[in-house]
Amino acid sequence: MKFQPVDIIIIVTYLISTIIIGFWYRKKAKENKESYIMGGKSLPWYKLGLSDASDMFDISGTMWMVSLCFVYGMKSIWIPWLWPVFNQVFLMMYLSKWLRRSNATTGAEWLSTRFGTTGRGVGASHKVVVTFALLSCLGFLAYGFIGLGKFVEIFIPWDLVKDYVPFAVAPHYVPHFYGIIFTLFAMFYSILGGMHGIVFGDMIKYAIMTVVCISIAVIAVVNLNGQKLQVPEGWDSPFFGTRLNLDWTGIITDVNKKIESDGYSLFSIFFMMMLFKGAFASLAGPPPNYDMQKILSTKSPKEASKMSGFVSIVLLPIRYSLIVGLTVLGILYYDQMNLRGLDGAIDYERILPASINSFVPAGLFGLVLTGLLGAFMGTFSGTLNAAQAYIVNDVYLKYINPDASNKKIISMNYCSGVLVVAVGITLGFFAKDVNSVLQWIVSALYGGYIAANVLKWHWWRFNSNGFFWGMFTGIISALVFTRFFAGVEFLYYFPLLFILSLAGSIIGTYMAPPTEEETLKSFYKTVRPWGFWGPVHQLVIADDPHFVANKNFGRDMFNVVLGIIAQLCLTLLPMYLILMMKLPLLITIAILAVIIFILKKTWWNKLED
Repeated sequence: MKFQPVDIIIIVTYLISTIIIGFWYRKKAKENKESYIMGGKSLPWYKLGLSDASDMFDISGTMWMVSLCFVYGMKSIWIPWLWPVFNQVFLMMYLSKWLRRSNATTGAEWLSTRFGTTGRGVGASHKVVVTFALLSCLGFLAYGFIGLGKFVEIFIPWDLVKDYVPFAVAPHYVPHFYGIIFTLFAMFYSILGGMHGIVFGDMIKYAIMTVVCISIAVIAVVNLNGQKLQVPEGWDSPFFGTRLNLDWTGIITDVNKKIESDGYSLFSIFFMMMLFKGAFASLAGPPPNYDMQKILSTKSPKEASKMSGFVSIVLLPIRYSLIVGLTVLGILYYDQMNLRGLDGAIDYERILPASINSFVPAGLFGLVLTGLLGAFMGTFSGTLNAAQAYIVNDVYLKYINPDASNKKIISMNYCSGVLVVAVGITLGFFAKDVNSVLQWIVSALYGGYIAANVLKWHWWRFNSNGFFWGMFTGIISALVFTRFFAGVEFLYYFPLLFILSLAGSIIGTYMAPPTEEETLKSFYKTVRPWGFWGPVHQLVIADDPHFVANKNFGRDMFNVVLGIIAQLCLTLLPMYLILMMKLPLLITIAILAVIIFILKKTWWNKLED
């Protein structure tokens, strides 16, 4: 425990600033619904991009990525494709502008531009998306709540604060107590300030995290001081063959058990499964969470594309500076760190807090904790804003009070925010741990999301009835699989889940007539997707012979491939820099420079509203 007065001052100052931000933007947020939920669609793309990147900088994920980097070295850059991280590239190249052209407020409202407001399955499709969005938001709130409490408990032992708490707290509820305290600060500024307050708060947090990450990287470089890390052969290369072939025997032998339990040894098979699942997940577009809300909040389709591209640029180099810096310190001083749990096994997620406790000086220590606390609070506030948008826009205004005054809408935003936080905290009390919540979100919810949401962009015949049955079949199948294939990596039964959801989508589509012609024509002309739109294209041409179809599939896919390579280069840059691998660093910079030059011509210059 190394708290100094300066550290406490930094943390308290940050918490007070969140309250000030809430009051500062309160008046602007109360102007109307659009100002509250979407910042009036007036915020610049780079501010929204910084905010979006900041929301993705969650500390639970960072702790996981540090543990991966420690064990797998540079090969760990591939494992986040499980999410997949490269969905941001698909958004950047074309999907963000498709989504923004709808001019919708939420993902559920977007459905009316694709399927209309009448017809079989329209109501059901709207309800299933709202349900999906709220469940995923509540799941992420519970995930953040639990992770935040466990993280704070590491640095602020209960013995130091229990005398100041006016009521008794059972030891196993200590993380929940900390979670509630810091969640209330996040709730305050996000509910009062709306999107304006959230974005400004995220920008402050990003500035703090940038200082933190660079400082940790510098500390790692100073401690490394040109020495060679004691790691297995191949650890410092991102390339792989059929097998990983990483052998920690004689270095830290216990790490071999981690590799075996993760099941990544046959890495080529694992990689192909990740790529298969990741490509379809990316084609489906963003799920209805804070990422989608930031895209819909941009000024124009062009700015939506710029915002999504900006996220990777400002997130990956900074975040991986922290990850690699902590990994280097963990390997150098492994023997001096207490990384073993009560069962005697190495807990790799302790590398982050152990390194911070051991190597970060006073002042910077407070800044590090402030940045990591802000990471939790930013993700929490962005998710809360998305949940409020669905409750107010897609439940209250659609079904309860369509003619509500602006005053009632703002009051409803406040009430819904408090309600969502209360439910999220309650779920956090019942959840076993962070990983259990995360696995439920990724498998049971997102597993059923993909097939129906790929078809909605690319197949004209797909209708709201097919959308409902595709989502319903996918989610139910995922819940069943999660129950009966407990302990099996979701990735390996994803193909079967995808086939079942696809079957539900297609069967449901042909159980109902096509979407109305006028709705299809309006969507096709406005959004201008590529795919299987031949019959609708003929209808549009009959009305407007000068209409030109979107023939950019080849260029978009070419840009996606380049973007994914560039994203990998942005990840590798801080790794090579901190490890002082000069030749790979120069090659990476050269590849990145060539890709930027090409994308300037094939993407940036081609952006259009």
